[in-house]
Amino acid sequence: MSSPAARFDRGHTDDLMTFLAASPSQYHAVANAAERLEKAGFRQLAETDAWDASTGGKFVLRGGAIIAWYVPEGAAAHTPFRIVGAHTDSPNLRVKPLPDTGTQGWRQIAVEIYGGTLLNTWLDRDLGLAGRLTLRDGTERLVNIDRALMRVPQLAVHLDRSVNSDGLKLDKQRHMQPIWGLGDVQEGDLIGFLEDEEGLDRGSVAGWDLMVHSIEPPAYLGRDRELLAGPRMDNLLSVHAGVAALAAASAAENLTYIPVLAAFDHEENGSQSDTGADGPLLGNVLERSVFSRGGSYEDRARAFAGAICLSSDTGHAVHPNYAERHDPSHHPRANGGPILKVNVNQRYATDGSGRAVFVNACERAGVPWQTFVSNNSMPCGTTIGPITAARHGIQTVDIGVAILSMHSARELCGADDPYLLANTMLAFLAS
Repeated sequence: MSSPAARFDRGHTDDLMTFLAASPSQYHAVANAAERLEKAGFRQLAETDAWDASTGGKFVLRGGAIIAWYVPEGAAAHTPFRIVGAHTDSPNLRVKPLPDTGTQGWRQIAVEIYGGTLLNTWLDRDLGLAGRLTLRDGTERLVNIDRALMRVPQLAVHLDRSVNSDGLKLDKQRHMQPIWGLGDVQEGDLIGFLEDEEGLDRGSVAGWDLMVHSIEPPAYLGRDRELLAGPRMDNLLSVHAGVAALAAASAAENLTYIPVLAAFDHEENGSQSDTGADGPLLGNVLERSVFSRGGSYEDRARAFAGAICLSSDTGHAVHPNYAERHDPSHHPRANGGPILKVNVNQRYATDGSGRAVFVNACERAGVPWQTFVSNNSMPCGTTIGPITAARHGIQTVDIGVAILSMHSARELCGADDPYLLANTMLAFLAS
């Protein structure tokens, strides 16, 4: 079936801003995605339970990853999958196992650098703290201190006179530890503070996965508010669009595929984890879906062979101050529609056949589209796309939204592009 043009509009971008602000960690992002899917009629399955052959929307949560799918009435065991892939993690500063540190009368938090973050964008920003706490009984608690709790102060120009001429040089160990108070360092201070904030008994927290976030909310930018500035758009922009598209696709009639959303953790450091794209999670879920509907290995092979994945991740918009860093004939622009990402060395999984899939979806959705390819003299990044294609033997196409300041604490995109991407995803899933 054809998806209606402009199913999503600027209201989708407003909702994206709400989603970004409410998702300071990948754990919050999947919890928010699950809540939205539940409102659309999806139900959570436990991986440790037996799965039945029932139809409808289902999802599995594991750490910072979510796999969701919708089985339409009458779906055969060999019905192929249409998958939207994304990732939930973003480069940032992560709290170390022994977090309490400091010197010279300043109390600080020991952090480790996660992913390829732009370090300078974390300087002189009011920072909060978010993530998950694991209690001694094994239960987990999401935590979000969304106020000015800490700050990474930059050295004053008077003490670094050459900074504007020679460039800022930051040592990841010495220069990136945020301050959060004055006084002597006390072991257990940070976790004790979080226990108090959450109303927990002291000593009840046994483990934690915590990260720093900028507390500045997303905002429209520009004379005509045609731009969107915000945190973690790489890659919660794609996660949010995928959730919206899957929920809308579940209400479509005459689905010929099983629509799927696969949002993974740990893309920013290689995807090799039990919640990453290079782990078994997606394959296990898809296989169990086939087998729970009475399918055989032959049905599984047919379903995978007919499957297609749109791997959606942000890409680079042409930068007005550094246009020479881009390929001279490929200049993706903000509000120009989603981008098709191509690299012949398989840093992206797109080929000519995949291009046709993407173009077909854009045309059915009535949205414009663009192409991104790297300057030959610049190394190319990668995505979950090649991993998904190689690990599962599923045809994969790399797409996304063009942004500026990728891997900054605060990124920038066109305000129309999020809903143009969501419309494309809907047309793909509901075809």
